[in-house]
Amino acid sequence: MNIQLKINGIEHTIDAAPSENLLSAVRRLGYYGVKFGDEQGLSGSDTVLLDGKPINAGSMLAAQVEGHNIVTIEGLGEHPDQGWRKTDGLHPLQVAFVESGAIQCGYCTPAQILAAKALLAQNSNPGEDQVREAISGVLCRCTGYLKPVQAVLKAAAVMRGDEPVNWDSVNWDLGSWSDQPTGDQPSPSPSDQFANLLTRPKVVVTAQTQTYQTVGKPEKKVDAIKLVQGKPAFTADIDMRGMLYARVLRSPHAHARIQKIDASKARDLKGVAAVLTWQDIPRVVYSTAGQSDPIPGPLDAFSLDNKVRFVGDRVAMVAAESLEIAEKALTLIDVEYEILDAILDSSKAMNPDVVRIHDEPEFVNFADSNPDKNLAAEIRIDIGDVEKGFKEADEIFEAEYEVPKVQQAHIEPHVCVTYWDEDDRLVIRTSTQVPFHVRRMLAPVLNLPAKRIRVIKPRIGGGFGGKQEVLMEDVPAHLTIATKRPVIYEYTREEEFIGARSRHPMKIKMRTGVKRDGTITANSMYALSDTGAYGCHALTVTGNTGHKAMALYVGDGDYRKAPNIRFYADVVYTNTPPSGAFRGYGVPQGYWPLDRHMEKIARALHLDPIDFRLKNAIRPGEYHPFSTAWNEGREPRPEIVHTVGLEQCVAQGRAAIGWDDKYGNEEWRKSSIVNRKSSIRRGIGVAMVMQGTAIPYLDMGGASIKMNDDGSFNLLVGATDLGTGSDTVLAQMAAEVLGVPLEDMITYSSDTDFTPFDKGAYASSTTYISGTAAVNAAKICAERIRVRAAMILKLDKHDDIKLSNRQAIAPDGRTVPFTEIALDSLHKNNQEQIMGVASYVSPVSPPPFAAQFAEVTVDAETGAVTVDRLVMAVDSGVIVNPLTASGQIEGGMTQALGYAVCEEMRYDEKGNAIERDLDRYHIFRADEMPELETIFVETFEPSHPFGVKAVAEIPMDGVAPAVGNAILDAIGVNVDENPVTPERLWRAIKKQ
Repeated sequence: MNIQLKINGIEHTIDAAPSENLLSAVRRLGYYGVKFGDEQGLSGSDTVLLDGKPINAGSMLAAQVEGHNIVTIEGLGEHPDQGWRKTDGLHPLQVAFVESGAIQCGYCTPAQILAAKALLAQNSNPGEDQVREAISGVLCRCTGYLKPVQAVLKAAAVMRGDEPVNWDSVNWDLGSWSDQPTGDQPSPSPSDQFANLLTRPKVVVTAQTQTYQTVGKPEKKVDAIKLVQGKPAFTADIDMRGMLYARVLRSPHAHARIQKIDASKARDLKGVAAVLTWQDIPRVVYSTAGQSDPIPGPLDAFSLDNKVRFVGDRVAMVAAESLEIAEKALTLIDVEYEILDAILDSSKAMNPDVVRIHDEPEFVNFADSNPDKNLAAEIRIDIGDVEKGFKEADEIFEAEYEVPKVQQAHIEPHVCVTYWDEDDRLVIRTSTQVPFHVRRMLAPVLNLPAKRIRVIKPRIGGGFGGKQEVLMEDVPAHLTIATKRPVIYEYTREEEFIGARSRHPMKIKMRTGVKRDGTITANSMYALSDTGAYGCHALTVTGNTGHKAMALYVGDGDYRKAPNIRFYADVVYTNTPPSGAFRGYGVPQGYWPLDRHMEKIARALHLDPIDFRLKNAIRPGEYHPFSTAWNEGREPRPEIVHTVGLEQCVAQGRAAIGWDDKYGNEEWRKSSIVNRKSSIRRGIGVAMVMQGTAIPYLDMGGASIKMNDDGSFNLLVGATDLGTGSDTVLAQMAAEVLGVPLEDMITYSSDTDFTPFDKGAYASSTTYISGTAAVNAAKICAERIRVRAAMILKLDKHDDIKLSNRQAIAPDGRTVPFTEIALDSLHKNNQEQIMGVASYVSPVSPPPFAAQFAEVTVDAETGAVTVDRLVMAVDSGVIVNPLTASGQIEGGMTQALGYAVCEEMRYDEKGNAIERDLDRYHIFRADEMPELETIFVETFEPSHPFGVKAVAEIPMDGVAPAVGNAILDAIGVNVDENPVTPERLWRAIKKQ
C-alpha cells in the first residue's frame, strides 16, 4: 500500500507492506541515524520524534504515522561548511555532545540527542535527575551516561542564552606526583547546580607530559561530527541493489544429532534464493576465536554440522528477498533429531560416564585439550614452592567462589554484508574487532584464497570482546557464494543471547597461606571454567584469570623475592552457548574471588585492608611472576614491571571517597535520612587490580602516513576503533611527532585492502602497540620533512630542525610552512611522496594498576543493594586523551556494576536460555546510575614513546569485589557468588 510520511519536513510517498514498521521505512528512505537495537524497543536506539515526542520506531507501524511529523537526527543540524554552501551548523545538543566527549561508539547517540531535544522543548532548565529520566529509555553500553548528561545540561544553558557553562573538561593536578591528598575531595565545579554531575576526570600529571602540545590533551574525537549527525557510518547503513536477507534456523535441543533434514518446502517458497544445510557446503573444521596464527585453542567448529551442541546452535541458513520470507522459510525446514544426553553443569563435564560433546573425527587438539574428557584446555602453573609456603604459614584460608556467564550486550548487534565486487573478490563488510583475522580464518572455510577476500570494518556500535569472534560472517558469505547476490545478516537480540559469545562462568577455589603480620606465604587458585559448546578462547581467557589476578599479590620480605603462586584450571565443554572474549578477558573472573578472599583474610587477622593489600602487592623493578611460567600456550619470557602507581592510586582514591572518615565508622554506617528504615545500613569497600597491555612478542600493529599537497596527513591504521577513541588517540600521537594540530590528521582504519595489518582491537593493546606503530611512521615522515626543509633553506644539516605549528623551524629562526614543503616535494624539486610505513610488536606487557572504591546502601531486611558511588584511581601510564580515557573508565565501571549486582545468564533444565532480551537481562539505565569519579595517576612507562599503558579493560576488574566488600562492611554478610542480587543476599542473611 502507498503511504505518506513527513520526515524532517520532507514529504515521502512509499510502498509499504501493512506489517512494515516505522524503523524499516525510515531506514529504507536513507535516514540511517535511526538504529536497530532490539525488537521490543528496549534499547531505545530506534528513537525518533513523533509530533515532538520520543517514540520507538521499531514498535510502530509505518502506516500508523501518516499525517504526523517525524523528526530524525538528520533533521537537527549538519556540518556548517559544505564548500561554497554554508549551513546553520549543528544543533546546540550536537555541539555539546561533541565537546563533552559524550560520544563513544556513537550508535545510541542520535537517540539520546532526540530524547534530550524533546525534554528541552518542554523544560528549558532541567535538573540532572530530569535529564537522566528523559534519556533513560535509551540504553548505552559505552559511556556510563555521565558525559551525555553533562552535554544535555550544557546545551540547555546555551539554548537558554545563559552564560556558557565553561568548565575545563579535566581537573588537572600539576603538583608533585608524590603529594598525598587529604580528606574527602570532591572535584570543584562551577556551581552548586552541577555539584555531583560535573565531577571531572582528575589527572595527576607526570612531569614528562607537561610540554606536549597534543598528547595528553582532551581533544575532540575525530569521528564525533559524523556520529552526532547520524551519518551512515555503520555496517548496516548501506543499501545494495538485489540485497538478500539472511536468517538461521537454530537448534531447539541442547545436544542432538541431525538424522534427517528436508529443506525442499523452504526452497520452493516464493522469494527464497537459497537454503543451505550441512550437506550443501564444505565441511571445514575451524575455530571462531579471532586470534593470531596459530590459534591457541582447539579447532572444533563447522559452519554447519550434522550435530548440534547447544540450544541455539546452527541447523540451516536461508537467504530471501525479505526478512519475513526468510523467517517463513525457516518454519518450512523439516528436521529429525536424535536427542542426546546433555551436560549443563560444568562440574559434571569430566565425569567418566558422561556423554562426549565433541566426537567428530576432524577435531584438532591444541596443547592439553582432550575431547574424550570434554576438556577444551588444561592449565597447570606452579611458581616457586607453594606447598613449602603453606607449611610456613601461620594461617591458611580456604573458600569457594562462583562467577556467572554474562553478555556483552553491545547495542549494535552482530551484522555483516557480503557481496562480490567487480573483480570477483568477496567483500565482507562487518562489525568486527578483528578484520584481518576474519580474512585469514574464513579463507579456508569458504574455499577462497585470502587475496580474493576483502574485509571492511565500518564504524562499530560497541564490541567489548563479543566482536573479537569470527562469529557469523561465514553465513552471509556462504549465501553470497550460493546466490551470487549481496546478503545482509543482522542478529536479532535473542540471537545475541542464545547464539553469540559471552563471558566464561567459573567455579573457583582459593587457598592462601598468611603470616600473622599479614605476609602472604603462598597463594593458590583453581578455576573450573565453562567454555560452553565450543572451545573458542578457552585456554587464553582462563589463563588470563590467573595470569593477571594472581600476579598482583606476591608476598613480602623473602616471599617477595621468590613468590609461591599456583594457578590450576580445567576448561570444560558443556551443552550451553559458547563462552568467548568479553572486555577484561578472564580477569574479572579472577578478581572476584581473589579480592573478596583478601578482604576476608584482612578482617580475620584484624589487619587494615588497604595496608594488607599494599604490603603484598607487586612493586616496580620486580619480575611479573607469571612471565617466567606462562604465555598463552607459547614460550614464556621473563619480564620486569617498571611502573607501578598503585600506592598513589590508593592515596588519591581513599581521599576522594573519604575512606578514612567512613571505614570502621559505625555512626556513618547507620547514618540515616528522614524515614530511613532501621534495617538500612551503609558500607564502603575497596579492591586493587592490575591488568595487562597487549600480548608480548605476538601482538603487532602497522601504520602508514603520507603528506598531502596542503600539508595535511593521511593516517592509515589497521587498528579497530570500536568506540574507544583509538582513531583519535593514534592521530594525536602522530600529530605530536609531526608538529601539527589534530585536525590535520585524516584517519582511516581497518580495511584489509588498504590499511596495514593489525591484529585487532583486543588485549588493551591499541594505544600501546598500534600507537607505537603510528609514532614510528610519523618519525619517518618527520625525518623527510626536515630533509626537505633543509634543502629549501639551504642548510647543511637537518637534525636540529624542529617541527611545530605546521612548520619546520631552523635553529636560526627561519621557518618553512608545511604547505610549501608539501608542494615542493610533490610538484617542484626532486619530487617524492613524503611517507612513512612502520609496525611494532612489543617484547613487554606493562600492566596498568588501579584502586577501586565503592559505597553502597544495603537493606538488611530485603537484601536490596544500592551502589551510591564508585571512585576509580588508575595508573594507565600517560593519558593521551583524558576525555576519551575517562569515558572508557566510566563505561567500564558501569558494565562491571552490572556484573556486581544484576547481570547473569541462566538456563533451565533443558538448556534453554532464561534471559533472551533486554527486559530479563537488565543493564543499567541513565536514571539508575551511582555517582562516578575517575582519577588518573600518570606514570611514564619507558617501553612506549609517550609512556602509555592500557586503559580499556581495567575498569572491569575491581567494581564487583569492591561492591562485595562494601556489602560485607555494611552488614557483615558475605556472598561468594556474584552478582549479589537481593535474593542471594537475603538468603545469605538468613543463613547467618
